[in-house]
Amino acid sequence: MSLFQFTTRRLVLQAYCGLKPPPSKERRICLEMARPNSNMADFREVFAKAKHIAIITGAGVSAESGVPTFRGAGGYWRKWQAQELATPEAFARNSSRVWEFYHYRRELMLSKQPNSAHIAIAECEARLSKQGRSVVVITQNIDELHRRAGTKHLLEIHGSLFKTRCTSCGHVAENYKSPICPALAGKGAPDPEIEDAKIPVENLPRCEEEGCNGLLRPHIVWFGETLNSDILTEVEKELEICDLCLVVGTSSVVYPAAMFAPQVSARGVPVAEFNMQTTPATARFRFHFPGPCGTTLPPALARHKTEIIS
Repeated sequence: MSLFQFTTRRLVLQAYCGLKPPPSKERRICLEMARPNSNMADFREVFAKAKHIAIITGAGVSAESGVPTFRGAGGYWRKWQAQELATPEAFARNSSRVWEFYHYRRELMLSKQPNSAHIAIAECEARLSKQGRSVVVITQNIDELHRRAGTKHLLEIHGSLFKTRCTSCGHVAENYKSPICPALAGKGAPDPEIEDAKIPVENLPRCEEEGCNGLLRPHIVWFGETLNSDILTEVEKELEICDLCLVVGTSSVVYPAAMFAPQVSARGVPVAEFNMQTTPATARFRFHFPGPCGTTLPPALARHKTEIIS
């Protein structure tokens, strides 16, 4: 087992908790980088030679599409922050409230569109695939905007707003119904003064598998839950072979995703960060490009002069 796999497995129990884990011997061996380079021409030369590109994305890439991040100042739905609703305990206590929260997010996403960053990534993947080069997107986002933009090789490590899982039989299914059930129609408004709908549990989304009718929950990795081991294995494989890594719109504080790029950098692979501001991991990366991802990313991923178009 490689160092990357060992460290990832050790930290996976802290998935989505948003807390920085204690220092470890493995993490201390990460290479100390000089001040990151912000020269786009230098990055483009590295990009032109890369054969296996991994792009790790976070909430910042979707913020420009008008998607709320539910983090930091103003990151509330009614009186609660996401950390208070996106937990198994919250769902057990008040499944109606939690479903209102996710119904609001599902309905909101139906009105949003991929932005220029999503599109640049999808177009880059399609173009490079014709040259025998690969692009994989590893996203913490649950909004499916990468998928809608056309990305094919996509690993959604935290799940999707548009998938459900039965709490009884465990069946996972895509679900794009609007509303997801009649009782949630018109519910979920985020205003603080709105009272809970207090929908009876029997009227919340139910499993449609024959003979089940169990209560559905969003197929999302909640705070305190572990990442899907199969998806994590795929992530590990992709990060082991990548020869260029981009970190786009992520705060680098939610684990275990926050340690993916630093581990890649530790083995000498160039990492480029595209974010509005620096993060706790910025100093470990070769490149840092500040500003909106929708502005900085398209020129970074555009066709290089050395590419041969068939």
